[in-house]
Amino acid sequence: MIIKTINGKTPQFGNDCFIAENAVIVGEVHMGDQCSIWFNAVLRGDVHFIKMGNKVNVQDGAVVHCTYLKSPTTIGNNVSIGHNAIVHGCTIKDNVLIGMGSIVMDDCVIESHSIIAAGAVLAKGTHVPAGTVFAGMPAKKIKDISPELSAGEVDRIADSYVKYASWFK
Repeated sequence: MIIKTINGKTPQFGNDCFIAENAVIVGEVHMGDQCSIWFNAVLRGDVHFIKMGNKVNVQDGAVVHCTYLKSPTTIGNNVSIGHNAIVHGCTIKDNVLIGMGSIVMDDCVIESHSIIAAGAVLAKGTHVPAGTVFAGMPAKKIKDISPELSAGEVDRIADSYVKYASWFK
């Protein structure tokens, strides 16, 4: 793994985290407990901060970055960022699934209990209301989330990644 201090700012890790051998984490990155950063994932807190809550997984090939002095990235608790997703200068609240290959641009706000579908592109400043599913390019609301969908996808994936990480420790 590559963990670098940039401009005097060093990544900070919570308890019981897994960082893959080829993950890259640099600069002002603050990670909660039970987080996992998977193979080829990049978290660049070099131009602004990245703050992550507990039980966040950043899956293989995903990139988390910010915009210089303008748009930090804040990620809540129980969040899954799918394979090859790009999360850039935005706010993601608790209990959210960011689908594989999706792109979340600057100043987007994704409220709790939401799902961003695989391949979705959230244009700059998009607001995703709580309990909704957004899909498409540009992403738009396609439906509300039922409690079954939330538990069956958002919670299941976050819990599964805590288990998967334990296999690698």
